[in-house]
Amino acid sequence: MKIYDEHQRLQKVVCNRCEKNLFVENGLLKDSVFEGKQSFGYFSGRDGVTHRFELCEECYNEWIGMFRIPVEETENTEMI
Repeated sequence: MKIYDEHQRLQKVVCNRCEKNLFVENGLLKDSVFEGKQSFGYFSGRDGVTHRFELCEECYNEWIGMFRIPVEETENTEMI
């Protein structure tokens, strides 16, 4: 969960699963986080609803560890 101040500057990021506070400095996130967002459309049980959440790296690793088919992984040669 991302929390912003009245000037829309990032103040805090909390893992939605374990509630860990991720490192934010001067409005910049300086920690690894998975950002999930899904807008549900027709033919779902959540028509017209959007979900958004953040997971710390530890919770993300636990989550993908439960997958029967592993996530596709590629190496990046450049990091922004």
